Amino acid sequence: MEKRMTYRQAGVDIEKAEQALERLKRRIARTYTPEVISGVGLFGGFYRFPAGDYRSPVLVSSTDGVGTKIKVAILAGKHDTIGQDLVNHCINDIAVCGARPLFFLDYFASGQLDASVYEAVVGGIARACEYANIPLIGGETAEMPDFYQPGEYDISGTIVGAVEEANLIDGSTIQPGDLLIGAAASGLHTNGYTLARKVLLKHFSVDTYVAELGCTLAEELLKIHRNYYPLIQQVVSRYTIKGMAHITGGGLVKNTRRLLRETMDVEIHWDTLPRYPVFELIKKLGNVPDEDMRQTFNMGIGLVLITSVEEGERLLASEGLVREYGLRRIGRIVSRS
Repeated sequence: MEKRMTYRQAGVDIEKAEQALERLKRRIARTYTPEVISGVGLFGGFYRFPAGDYRSPVLVSSTDGVGTKIKVAILAGKHDTIGQDLVNHCINDIAVCGARPLFFLDYFASGQLDASVYEAVVGGIARACEYANIPLIGGETAEMPDFYQPGEYDISGTIVGAVEEANLIDGSTIQPGDLLIGAAASGLHTNGYTLARKVLLKHFSVDTYVAELGCTLAEELLKIHRNYYPLIQQVVSRYTIKGMAHITGGGLVKNTRRLLRETMDVEIHWDTLPRYPVFELIKKLGNVPDEDMRQTFNMGIGLVLITSVEEGERLLASEGLVREYGLRRIGRIVSRS
């Protein structure tokens, strides 16, 4: 007679996951807004659409992850910021379309659930949602011991927002001659970590203090992806913004091109970008070609605003915004030859 085998013996401990989630419920509940009818617990999260706020609403949604930045978090044993990266990345993706974030859902998967890691990650997600005033109304926790190596995990997030149809920002009015205004990044954000790790971890451990960076390698690489929604809220209410690009995989050129018709192209003035030591270090230690650097990393600019020259000059005259977000001219829209 074969020995009995339980789900827990096979490697999945449902009760441990339930207990960890139970400890997080109070923190998650702090993210709820008045529109939340029912959050975590049922088969779906219930959200009352703020219909009175819109005449012709368009829903805008996005799903994303944080890539191999998780590898750095695992090496450093620091998991409380990676969830904030996830939320901020997703918020930026819909905010550049003019959308107001409504709610967020998360997915956490691991080989064997480590309750302390899980609580740190999801606690970070809840912290970012609370800061952005959007509810975390649901998600999924998966334990797959035959899929992930011990200590490994992955996360992804889905965000849903809304915008008045007349206020959609889709780049349709962009013309040659328009100005590109860049907003400073906080660091690598959540892209290019496969290349960054391959280069930097050959020379340093994550806890090494790196003089060129002025901090440990982990502190540099785990800097939180910047949330540009507060900036976007201000500029779209005060200036005519023709298009916005969140600079993620593909870099400045490819992400900005996504907004353009085939007759136009983007011209980046690379010497106007901020010079971040981390990019200089990766380029030097890895002997990475400029072209590869520019299409892998944000190169210090996490958001691009596209305006007419006149509106751009008005925006750049706003000393408070320029100082807080590091706004600067970084190029222009040109006709494609």
